[in-house]
Amino acid sequence: MGKRLLQIDGSFGEGGGQVLRTALSLAAITGQAIRIFNIRAGRKKPGLAAQHLTSVRAAASICSASISGDTLNSTCLEFRPSSTVMPGTYSFNVGDGRAGGSAGAASLVLQTVLLPLAIVEGSSTVHVIGGTHVPFSPPISYLEHVYLPVLRNMGLNVTLDLHTWGWNPKGGGSIEVRIVGNPNLQGLKLLERGELKMVRVIAATTKLPDEIKTRMGSDAESSLLGHGFDKSLVDVKGLTCPGLASGRGLFIFPEYAHSTAGFSSLAHGAKVAKEACSDMIAFHESGAPVDEHLGDQIMLPACLAMQESEYVVSNITLHQTTNAWVIELFGLAEVVVNEDSKKVSIIPKGRIAQR
Repeated sequence: MGKRLLQIDGSFGEGGGQVLRTALSLAAITGQAIRIFNIRAGRKKPGLAAQHLTSVRAAASICSASISGDTLNSTCLEFRPSSTVMPGTYSFNVGDGRAGGSAGAASLVLQTVLLPLAIVEGSSTVHVIGGTHVPFSPPISYLEHVYLPVLRNMGLNVTLDLHTWGWNPKGGGSIEVRIVGNPNLQGLKLLERGELKMVRVIAATTKLPDEIKTRMGSDAESSLLGHGFDKSLVDVKGLTCPGLASGRGLFIFPEYAHSTAGFSSLAHGAKVAKEACSDMIAFHESGAPVDEHLGDQIMLPACLAMQESEYVVSNITLHQTTNAWVIELFGLAEVVVNEDSKKVSIIPKGRIAQR
């Protein structure tokens, strides 16, 4: 694509970090130099937070990009890759992005570099330190149970180890991901989910009394059974998790014949089960195979696949339409989002880096 700067308005759509992360991933993959302005203009605190700054520097490290505007709170960034994506061993710490540290999301940093590394020949190891289970981001448990299995079905060889859990506000969690590159991703079709096989409930705590996770699990089970779920299909487990500081969370993964979805809450008291269960029940009643969060996360691998992809989501969201817009800016795929049927179709156009 050459050295011409692709201009990207970061205020488009959801106006948050989605535009930034997707653009960084695609810039690394294609070699396209980019300029992003109005970064996170739709947020109360616009500009690059610690996790976004770490994502920028992580993306730069895998393709030897030159960058300007990579400072905390910056609303404009230029990113110019100077090499193809290089497999290797990488380590990123979200806490380095801000004086005094940060519990910014490790998952969002990982997702920025995961696909670029996963579609090049060679093996990579990525170690990320940060918040593993924090608000406004995919919990690492979601990536483990929902996102990564989809990538494996598309032909990617990715394994994840969660060494320590990082809760808000301390962070300090540690994950390690091993990747064996495969340039030939397969398209996916998730139009029906099939029958419900199991609802896995994980009540997790770090440095808190055991009765807290017992109560979270019990409240979730009672809520699900009260909505008609068969007791034999509800599997509740309590986890005592290693971590630097105390924290708690409830994670629910309904597993169907053809897909798995994920829901969570980091709230306190009875609210935690109510939040996670109500979201899961609403999804179950939708009949869709893909939850709204997976719906935007799988757009990127789908646009890089060798075949067309189609899937049905429970809800069409701004994150999805924003991701579709960024993908089409790079010319990598045509993305068709049907608001009525909630069907997403992605027709790849091929990925060719021209330097």
